[in-house]
Amino acid sequence: MQSLVSALLQFPTIVFTFLLALIALYWLLVLIRLAPLELFERDSLRDDHMASTLVSLGFAGVPATLALSFLVLFAGAISLAIELLALRWLSLGMLRVPVGVLVLWISFAVASPIAAAVCHSLQRALHRYQPFNRRCLLGATVVVSKRQNDEYASAQLENESSSAVKLHCKAGDCPQAGERRVLVKYLANEGAYRSVLEQQYLDTRVRVNKLRLHRKHHSNGYST
Repeated sequence: MQSLVSALLQFPTIVFTFLLALIALYWLLVLIRLAPLELFERDSLRDDHMASTLVSLGFAGVPATLALSFLVLFAGAISLAIELLALRWLSLGMLRVPVGVLVLWISFAVASPIAAAVCHSLQRALHRYQPFNRRCLLGATVVVSKRQNDEYASAQLENESSSAVKLHCKAGDCPQAGERRVLVKYLANEGAYRSVLEQQYLDTRVRVNKLRLHRKHHSNGYST
């Protein structure tokens, strides 16, 4: 027990100890209804870097708070295992800081697909409950079932035939039956989503990533 407590208070594991304590406090406040479930949710993916990052990591369809909770939990467990199995036996001295930073990166990198897989497996059960069926769907893929009128269309979440999503029609871009689209904006006053074609969404992400790399390339002084 003493070695476990010591490991929990060593860098980098202490970072996860602190974060998990905050997460536990947050979920306690959610249970007693003093904090909102959708604390980090936004109405649009545009210019929201955290939401876009979570979607790109595979966390679409679950609240950001739930995704971050699983991510920190699994990353903390990995960091603790590395501390108990390796770091505590080494005399690192001042090297503990750079090694700890590396362990932080490794922990999050390994935990990310595991947490995403767990969240993905929970999606279908969570979507039965209304609090989990709003802004957290941003970035999710839907299949259009039919047009209701000139303003709205109906769609179903991918691989969830029992789900129902209301899509908003924009001038010149109204969802058509059979199309695969990605939810990009939530219209709270209408209870509907704006969407784009899946291929258009993927192409946009590729262009944005290339633009970011181009800007980074120039900012590092490598432009000719």
